[in-house]
Amino acid sequence: MSLPSHQPGTCRTLGVDSENVPQRGQFFPDSPPHSGTMRQEADKKWAAAAHSQPTTPKPDRFLELLSPARDADIGIAAIDHGADAVYIGGPAFSARANAGNPIADLERLIRHAHRFNARIFITLNTILRDDELEAARRMVWQVYEAGADALIIQDMGLLELDLPPIQLHASTQTDIRTPEKARFLQDVGLSQIVLARELDLQQIAAIRAATDAQRCTLEYFVHGALCVAYSGQCYISHAHTGRSANRGDCSQACRLPYQVLDAQGRFIAHDKHVLSMKDNNQSANLRALIDAGVRSFKIEGRYKDLGYVKNITAHYRQLLDVLIEDSETSAQPLARASSGRTRFFFTPDPLQNFQRGFTDYFTHGRQQDIGAFDTPKNPGQPIGWVTKVGANFVELETEDATTVLHNGDGLCYFDLQQELMGLAINRAERLAERGTNAWRVFPKDAIAGCKDLRKGTTLHRNRDMDWVRMLEKKSSERRIAIWLRLQEAADGLRLHATDEDGNTASAQVQLAHAAPKDEASAAQRLREALGALGDTLFSALDVALDLPRPWFVPASLAKQLRRDTIAALEATRRAAWQRLPRAQAVQPPAPYPEDTLSYLANVFNHKARDFYAKHGVKVIAAAYESHEEAGAVSLMITKHCVRYALSLCPKQAKGVTGVQGTIRAEPLTLVNGSEKLTLRFDCKPCEMHVVGKIKRPVLQQARARQHEAPLHFYTTRPQQGR
Repeated sequence: MSLPSHQPGTCRTLGVDSENVPQRGQFFPDSPPHSGTMRQEADKKWAAAAHSQPTTPKPDRFLELLSPARDADIGIAAIDHGADAVYIGGPAFSARANAGNPIADLERLIRHAHRFNARIFITLNTILRDDELEAARRMVWQVYEAGADALIIQDMGLLELDLPPIQLHASTQTDIRTPEKARFLQDVGLSQIVLARELDLQQIAAIRAATDAQRCTLEYFVHGALCVAYSGQCYISHAHTGRSANRGDCSQACRLPYQVLDAQGRFIAHDKHVLSMKDNNQSANLRALIDAGVRSFKIEGRYKDLGYVKNITAHYRQLLDVLIEDSETSAQPLARASSGRTRFFFTPDPLQNFQRGFTDYFTHGRQQDIGAFDTPKNPGQPIGWVTKVGANFVELETEDATTVLHNGDGLCYFDLQQELMGLAINRAERLAERGTNAWRVFPKDAIAGCKDLRKGTTLHRNRDMDWVRMLEKKSSERRIAIWLRLQEAADGLRLHATDEDGNTASAQVQLAHAAPKDEASAAQRLREALGALGDTLFSALDVALDLPRPWFVPASLAKQLRRDTIAALEATRRAAWQRLPRAQAVQPPAPYPEDTLSYLANVFNHKARDFYAKHGVKVIAAAYESHEEAGAVSLMITKHCVRYALSLCPKQAKGVTGVQGTIRAEPLTLVNGSEKLTLRFDCKPCEMHVVGKIKRPVLQQARARQHEAPLHFYTTRPQQGR
């Protein structure tokens, strides 16, 4: 039977509507297929939306998942896996020296992020020389014009430059540990501040109480590698190699093995990585961090690979979504800071990525087991033990019968000296005759090189090629919820689209009315054609046919109507996008909490000096990188205490019969080859100082280059030796 004839139609996009619609985070449940009463059902649903007054969460109720990106492709993957914001290095001046990105790549990432109302933060978080200030200023204008949402900074000299009205955030390098410091940074115009990783929940809450939640967002690291020092307070790399951590070029002396000697020269620990921390994992503390005032949850890892960013972003997206959904019936519901929901094609698992073991650090106070003292490498997860070592193979039994080994997997084990040894699997064979747990693997390298590998050795897997290959494929899909409604128009049909953020758009088709032969099947096909949004960033929660009479609409025309409507909606979203506001500094200038600054303040240019002087500081020393401190000073300040970790803390001995009073916080010495560092303990604030001095070759080399970029802190520079 032939279909009814119809007149060819054309589509045209109409203007933006301003209907009262559901707000972000508020969704209608999926509706059942429409029956003959489809118009009445649609009317009820749309009338409820039109006349309801949804409660829009206050600004301090939005939760931001902030993910790292080494490059634009990884940043796009982070957005696709649920990140509300991404932080990434610009062309220069990033605290990760080898993670710079050209403007064109940043523009590509920014365009993608803004489609979901996600944000891109550019890291300019190094201290700058005087001769670098103008280049930094120009770069800020470039990233601003590219559409970047915020700038993450350490150097306060930037606040004295002619910057665009881009929002400013405080880097972890600004070392925010006190309410006074946090309040000061808020009052000079920083809208988001990342707190020191060493803070506990009570300290975080105290900072929230001292600051304004409407003016300043608290950011906190929830996952990734931990620097043992307070951020911005580590100078060992510069002192020993001339490579400055505050300028993005850390040599990671904290990951080296050391001998630990007491005041009498006796060995306390031998070849232990006593300054190497386990990796941060706050998965169990998100609710408590929210209660303490944290609203931005930051994942560490701008050097990490694509698989890490996908997996860890997905992990925290799921955890935060549960908390957001649980709050929907509360008086102050939480909400996502960007648009859309993400569907994952894998189960996130933080244990699958490089990690040194996990700790939640000081969130609940000082803990004994926060160090990765045996190795700074990735030990992976134990999977079984060696049953036989052959001439070119190793046989093993897995703990779990479901464990499958793959060609290319990485195995490792600890030798008799507790050094981590590794072997890559060239070929893996299951020994079915011995059961599902038995395997024979042929390593890529010779067995002779596998030191201390013997029967009974526990084996770990630190690379699962099946997992790696899975994350190399498409592993997520992020969609923005929309509602579609088809209505009759004067000369045809009009399709309205409303998204979860309240944006609306519509398009119209000119079409003469024709009744379908089969009303029910025609309506179903029309709904399916209008809701087929697979190649867009949208997902239809409801397609309402708000029609007074049945219509036959050719599939090609329905498809074009849908495309034009979606194009109009995307244009509406682009037009609705707004930059984050730049906060204004309070006037008169807020006084800095102290009137004297040592080299620990990292003041490396005259603009930074002018900034602190304007805020009441009387004595301002130059940064350590200026080489004014040639003697022994604190090269690292850390909340981690080697004495406590080795059970040699006087506080631990307090009240212990026969031990109390016999242990004193005397200095210890760290030795690595010819390098020696002194550990001094400040027990009142419960902090450790790693003391040393700059190496002569580093000092000589720096002074030879001093004429290239002199530091203008003094009318006359103090002479060496005076």
